[in-house]
Amino acid sequence: MNLTNCTRATEFILVGFPSVWGMENTIFACVSLLYLLCLMGNGLIIVMVVVDPHLQKPMYFFLSNLSCIDIGHTTAFIPKLLVNYLSGKNSICFNCCMTQMFFYFLFGTTEYFIITLISLDRYLAICHPLRYATIMTSGVCLKLATAAWFGGLFSILYQGVLTANLPYCTSKVINHFFCDAGPVLKIAGGDTYLVEVLCFLVTAVVVMSSLLFTLVSYLFIISTILQMPSTTKQQRAFSTCASHLVVVCMLYGSVCFVYLRPTVKNSSLRAIKYVSWLYTIMAPMLNPFVYTIRNNEVKEAVRKALRKKIPAFPKM
Repeated sequence: MNLTNCTRATEFILVGFPSVWGMENTIFACVSLLYLLCLMGNGLIIVMVVVDPHLQKPMYFFLSNLSCIDIGHTTAFIPKLLVNYLSGKNSICFNCCMTQMFFYFLFGTTEYFIITLISLDRYLAICHPLRYATIMTSGVCLKLATAAWFGGLFSILYQGVLTANLPYCTSKVINHFFCDAGPVLKIAGGDTYLVEVLCFLVTAVVVMSSLLFTLVSYLFIISTILQMPSTTKQQRAFSTCASHLVVVCMLYGSVCFVYLRPTVKNSSLRAIKYVSWLYTIMAPMLNPFVYTIRNNEVKEAVRKALRKKIPAFPKM
């Protein structure tokens, strides 16, 4: 087929999940609930960090960045997914698809840089408490966060441009519930080898280096915790680290399964579709609860905010 003279697709069809008769409303309700929990949990962190001076510290600054990323990451595709369920039309325009994919990978890639910064912050706070305040100043935190966002942008910009300029003439059906790189490249014409290699390299460099740094940081943190004289503090610290590492393993493991493949065209899209749930919906929803559920400072800030909003009734 002569791809140079083909009529370029103006819209795609998103297959979504395998249709189960009678389960459409249940799936819609579950996705809506998870998305709502993600917005509420992450939104609460952002608001509390902004309004409460006690939470304006490096750790919460990076957590608020992570919350912004999780909201953007899920909002890039879930509203469209819900609209498709309601309308029964699974079409998405070409420009919308490319825009969705760009922002999805922008937020997704930036997330790994921010998680790395959170690990660095916790390492300095626990392993070098006396030097922590002088190292993690507000200016340094702002520069690190800015570098993380620009790092995410420049990591995916070139391959995003290449993907958008490929010819899409042979098929309009994307076997996924959003415009992801693998399913989109599978229906693209022309030579997609360079885009696939870039996608593989970005995943290998960004994700694996972030994972390695995070794991090493937690090894040093655990080593420091073991030297604490108080058994209660050790148990509390280990409990917090364990919950963090569970989310880290789920996030990094699922992303490596999906994107660390030399040729995405030969990948099993059915398996990718299900594994994608872990890092596209579950991880953003769990992050605010995992990072703050055992945090007394956040709990106290929420209590103060509620007391201000709900005035006490006068005694009779």
